[in-house]
Amino acid sequence: MLAAPQAMGSKIRWRLIVPTIFFMLLSSIDRVNVSFAALHMNADLGFSPSQYGFGAGILFAGFLTGQYPSVLLLQRIGFHHWLAGCALLWGGCAAAMAFIDNHVEFYVLRVLLGFAEGGLAPGIVLYLSQFATERERATTFAMPMLAIPISVVIGGPLSGLLLGMAAPFGLESWRWMFLGEALPTLLFAVIAWFWFADTPDRARWLTAEEKRWLSQNAANRQETARRNDWSVLARPLVWASAALWFCLLAGSYGIIFWLPQMVKSLANLPPLEIGLINALPWAANAAGIYIGATSSDRSGERFWHIAIPAMGMAIAIIAAAAAGASFAGLAALFVAGFCLGAAQGAFWALPTRMFTPATFAVGAVAINITGSSGGLVVPWLVGGVREASGGFWAPTLLLAGFLLTGAAIVLVLRGVAVRRGEAA
Repeated sequence: MLAAPQAMGSKIRWRLIVPTIFFMLLSSIDRVNVSFAALHMNADLGFSPSQYGFGAGILFAGFLTGQYPSVLLLQRIGFHHWLAGCALLWGGCAAAMAFIDNHVEFYVLRVLLGFAEGGLAPGIVLYLSQFATERERATTFAMPMLAIPISVVIGGPLSGLLLGMAAPFGLESWRWMFLGEALPTLLFAVIAWFWFADTPDRARWLTAEEKRWLSQNAANRQETARRNDWSVLARPLVWASAALWFCLLAGSYGIIFWLPQMVKSLANLPPLEIGLINALPWAANAAGIYIGATSSDRSGERFWHIAIPAMGMAIAIIAAAAAGASFAGLAALFVAGFCLGAAQGAFWALPTRMFTPATFAVGAVAINITGSSGGLVVPWLVGGVREASGGFWAPTLLLAGFLLTGAAIVLVLRGVAVRRGEAA
């Protein structure tokens, strides 16, 4: 019996989980800052709403294509080599966005950026599973997800500030924003090479007792280089979970790529103020992720921790659209962000409990690929629906529909688990 598991957990949080949050944060900023660049880039380059929406979403063609190759490469070369290489590649693509002149270059770089980042989220889940216990499953897997809302809370005002300042070298402000936000990624790619231990056995900051304890109690108790079992893809629960993740991420992607323009259309504000307002629902989202994950781990309940927040977000975004640019509208967006975070924070504990070490990578990537495909189609759908309807009301109903569908899937899964005597 480990004498002080809390002390080991604290070391793992600060040595591994917080740094992986930081890399996820950098990747998210480099991925979604296009929504702020669009405030000026679309006019400068003559992009229509559908062209911008397609370019914002086509990143996920690369994102989806890159996930299995990326995770298989992780298993072969180890986490620290893999993370450094991924960061160098996506940082280079993000910096190159500063030099585009037409929509073709925009599309190509978005695809390459997505390919470079594709395996990051499932790769981090797979890596941290070697250091996470069964009881802490939701919290450990949810904490790196905090990077998404934190990136908007930080990146929104930062992007607005860079857009509003006099850019050096005679660059347009949106070009300077892309370049300035890519440079930290390139720097920290080098740091990743030296910081991360590939497995618990190689972590010099763990004691021999802690290494032995993790070898017997971690959620994934084998090294990531072991053989993968692809038969897990025949399980209906994997694909039901994948459909659920698609619905939850649809809410995120729709808001991430279109909220700044929605705020600007409702109230003609300068870029910095748009960034600050855009940060509000994502500050709530970060709180929701943490509270949803920790509550689910404490209680052991997984289903209602996803279904109720998903329904709450659907109601809140409809209320926000109805209220418009007002205090009530901002309050509704705050509630929507919290609910979305709570549902996403509890999510990964639900499907990963059926995985073995041999099926962990295959199952996690399959779910993440399906969920991430929402990023390929949802921004484009939102752009098309907005063009057809002339406003943001119809796109809001579309996003609400995805979230309510996700809640329904959770309830179906719960019904199956109850019949099997597996529901918490």
